[in-house]
Amino acid sequence: MLEGMFAGLSLALSWPSVGYLLVGVLVGMWVGAVPGLGGVVGLILLLPFTFSLDPAPAFALLMGLYAVTSTSDTISAILLGIPGSVASQATILDGYPLAKQGQASRAFGAAYTVSALGGVLGAICMAASLPFILPVIFAFGLPEFLMLAVLGLTMVGVLSGEAVGKGLMVAALGLLLTTVGYAEATGVPRYYLGIDYLLDGLPIVPIALGLFGIPELLEMATRNTPISRIELDDAKDGGMLRGIRDVLRHRWLTLRSALIGVYVGILPGLGGAIVDWIAYGHAIQSAKDKSQFGNGDIRGVIAPETANNASRAGALIPAVAFGIPGSLGAAILLGALVIKGLQPGPDMLTTNLDLTFSMIWNIAFANVIAAGALMLITRQIGKVAFLPAHSVVPGVLVVLLMGAWAATSSMGDWWVCLGMGVLGYVMKQGNWPRPPLILALVLGTMIENNYRLTMQVYDGYSWMYSQPIVVVIEVLIVIAVFFGVRGIAKPAATVSAAAAVTVPAEQIVSLGLSALFLGLFAAANLGAQAFEDAATGLFPLAVSTLALPLALFVFVRDSRICARTVRADGGVAAAFRTAAEKWNLGDALRFFCYVGAIVPASYVVGQLVALPVFVALYLRRWGGVRWRWSLAYAAGMLAFVWALYSRLMNLPLHHGLLFD
Repeated sequence: MLEGMFAGLSLALSWPSVGYLLVGVLVGMWVGAVPGLGGVVGLILLLPFTFSLDPAPAFALLMGLYAVTSTSDTISAILLGIPGSVASQATILDGYPLAKQGQASRAFGAAYTVSALGGVLGAICMAASLPFILPVIFAFGLPEFLMLAVLGLTMVGVLSGEAVGKGLMVAALGLLLTTVGYAEATGVPRYYLGIDYLLDGLPIVPIALGLFGIPELLEMATRNTPISRIELDDAKDGGMLRGIRDVLRHRWLTLRSALIGVYVGILPGLGGAIVDWIAYGHAIQSAKDKSQFGNGDIRGVIAPETANNASRAGALIPAVAFGIPGSLGAAILLGALVIKGLQPGPDMLTTNLDLTFSMIWNIAFANVIAAGALMLITRQIGKVAFLPAHSVVPGVLVVLLMGAWAATSSMGDWWVCLGMGVLGYVMKQGNWPRPPLILALVLGTMIENNYRLTMQVYDGYSWMYSQPIVVVIEVLIVIAVFFGVRGIAKPAATVSAAAAVTVPAEQIVSLGLSALFLGLFAAANLGAQAFEDAATGLFPLAVSTLALPLALFVFVRDSRICARTVRADGGVAAAFRTAAEKWNLGDALRFFCYVGAIVPASYVVGQLVALPVFVALYLRRWGGVRWRWSLAYAAGMLAFVWALYSRLMNLPLHHGLLFD
């Protein structure tokens, strides 16, 4: 094993492997920083360039990109509150509040430091554990993977602060959304509302970008404030060096999170999706002072970012050792192995062990190189948080919409993105957690397939008490829910009249959302019972049945609190006026009109005309920018969209009725 490790190190450090690794790192930093692109797009772009290369430099190029996208996607997560990928969701919870406090550089310093450490520690732990890991992987079957995914969703729900019940409801909604379209087991269409676009299911990227991105851009536009709520001269956060010192101060949390990342990341198809949430939950549970989590606690950045980068080495093992791709990115890497005449399986851990170790070394080196490069420009990146809102909003919105378009290159992607933007705005105003929905979308199909197959194999629910690992995970779920609810959930009866007066106006929106969710769960339950084939409705029926009583409880609780809010504000009309003033509702509707007009305009004149026209009109009419600068900005965005999405990525753009 040691011989293979050093042989792999020699391969990784040989020329031209090092040069190709640097190229992969540069491309990975770029695609990771642009919301909606991510590592899969980058791997697809680079794969043709590996056809003529030897295996070592070919995989140095691919692994350089694969490793660092989880580092550079931190930029949009911290600065904009938009997850650059699924792996950066947990980072938003504390990274974005830090940026609002003028401490973006501190958050970046911590994130990049632990990215480098996580990659290196992950590679070391993976190499040392390789002989002992295979039996652990083989011990996990269908029920174990099913319950582990449920544990991941539960962790997200219970980390929703005072909204534990709402977090679990949002997760249930995400699971139901994954059932839209053809059922994999039977091929029967479900919940597609007669819309052909929905037959293939809802794409995750437009949902994530709309749910997180549009509400944050709306807030910046309507308040006309930069990301940071304080001036640049008043931001005395210590910058990047303070973030590095934070990592040193929390070094044991960093080490524990790296171990979590490696060993959870090993699990095929599951580890990369939940590892950041498990690490984030561990950071909260192991902290003596939990009061600042969700409001800008640096530990909420350190834990998930360490785990994300450490998990890359772990996720590599099931792909090369068993030919089990845990994600689309891993599937592309498997394709590259086959192209090079290498067979995933035991040979990669024996005959070709040096190549396997070279991949692990490349992950470690790539993380260090990317972290160092990003640290050099951290000060400049952090200044984006202090730019005027109107100089940031139109450019980011164009990138966001084109990132959504990259999902299926259909106008339906934009409608989904905008619809989820409205839902995300309402959820934000009602103080409902949004991350559980995205994680449920990622895990939903796998959970449904494992649930269906487990029920068939075990002929019922005997697996819930007959499988030792399943029982252990069930205990962990109960413990997570117990500690999540303990000290957080307060019965409505204990809320005094004086406290009711101070209940925020958000409760009005929260009541509307709880009613909407209750109706959706009831409709999904009735629809699942109506399917002729029981296998078609098995999963949505189980999810909606479990979610209905929880939704009813939250609805009743919100109704009681909302009733006191309305009485305190002097009636329904007065309460709505108070809420509308607080949320700047008129400007919010104006923003949605601006953004919503892009879609019909694209139908008529095409995207290459509609997008720059939107940028110019937004800057001139809303931002008050001179026409000269507005048109220059619009021309720059036109060139960016044409060069990147149309030419480089070769995406088919919508040319409109006039130019088709």
